Amino acid sequence: MASSHTVLMRLVASAYSIAQKAGTIVRRVIAEGDLGIVEKTCATDLQTKADRLVQMSICSSLARKFPKLTIIGEELVVWVDPLDGTKEYTEGLLDNVTVLIGIAYEGKAIAGVINQPYYNYQAGPDAVLGRTIWGVLGLGAFGFQLKEVPAGKHIITTTRSHNSQLVTDCVAAMNPDDVLRVGGAGNKIIQLIEGKASAYVFASPGCKKWDTCAPEVILHAVGGKLTDIHGNALQYNKEVKHMNSAGVLATLRNYDYYASRVPESVKNVLVP
Repeated sequence: MASSHTVLMRLVASAYSIAQKAGTIVRRVIAEGDLGIVEKTCATDLQTKADRLVQMSICSSLARKFPKLTIIGEELVVWVDPLDGTKEYTEGLLDNVTVLIGIAYEGKAIAGVINQPYYNYQAGPDAVLGRTIWGVLGLGAFGFQLKEVPAGKHIITTTRSHNSQLVTDCVAAMNPDDVLRVGGAGNKIIQLIEGKASAYVFASPGCKKWDTCAPEVILHAVGGKLTDIHGNALQYNKEVKHMNSAGVLATLRNYDYYASRVPESVKNVLVP
């Protein structure tokens, strides 16, 4: 067990360092002015030069340091999103963008790193850009100031670029005081832990395991909860399907309130 803990902390330390390097790459691509945009499946599913460079950097660094990553102990798996919020990156909404490195053991998300390359980018030309948030279950989450939405307020954060009638219906059922439409799963979880939103509601199969693994750990480490729309925990073993086909529901507090308001009509469509 002690050996497993040592390996995990080495991996988290490496992921932290790699994520900071990834943030530098993301900023460099913007500065060079050529995003190298290609469409993967549709006009809202984009890939940029930054996606490709960061993916290569993360994978090569982890492979070099941990050549048997999926067979350390029993099963330790890393889920990487080199550029979460790609569409927003191409549109200049830079504070939506994150780099995500999540670590799972026996199917459960246990450690995660979120780099926000353009944190502080609106603070002026002399501002220091970027920050890295990290967490380990049972240890805590670090790199940010935990805040909560004022009591009694219901502020929903949801998708900006993948809206649908199901998403609209589910958000409306929450009886929100306000709705924030932003990009990136990592960004939405940051909104929860920094008191800008009460719940992340995404009644759609558009999110994938690499979008949720790292953010889930950060949220769970500070007492929050992330599940699918039915309330099922997400699984992260290497054989699991990549799509979160039953959507995402996440809160820092009052999870049961939001879970109880998910319409049955939405649950009937989103099959786990």
